[in-house]
Amino acid sequence: MAVFRSISSQRIINGNVIETSDSAVVSNQTYTVNGEYVIVTKGVEDCVVILNEESSDHVVIKSLTNTLVKSDKLIDDEFNEVELGKGSCVEFKFVNGSWYILSSDGLKGS
Repeated sequence: MAVFRSISSQRIINGNVIETSDSAVVSNQTYTVNGEYVIVTKGVEDCVVILNEESSDHVVIKSLTNTLVKSDKLIDDEFNEVELGKGSCVEFKFVNGSWYILSSDGLKGS
């Protein structure tokens, strides 16, 4: 499996300089976000994406496979994880200690 990244870039997240890329195409079964603006999951039957507020504060996830998004913080003050169906796209933003869904298409809370 693999992670394909766009051209590398630097972002400042929570006062820290993060070496990242603008986007990543993820074909791993598990992936932790690392400052990317966009993540596309594909090429595996199921993928788990872990939101990490230490290295990311905003990310859009486009799911071309069944994708489970998890966080150790609550998502929308209610969920520990959300399921993204194949073809869905969800935008997450970390604000004041929680992840919030800003826009979405095709997810299920649990």
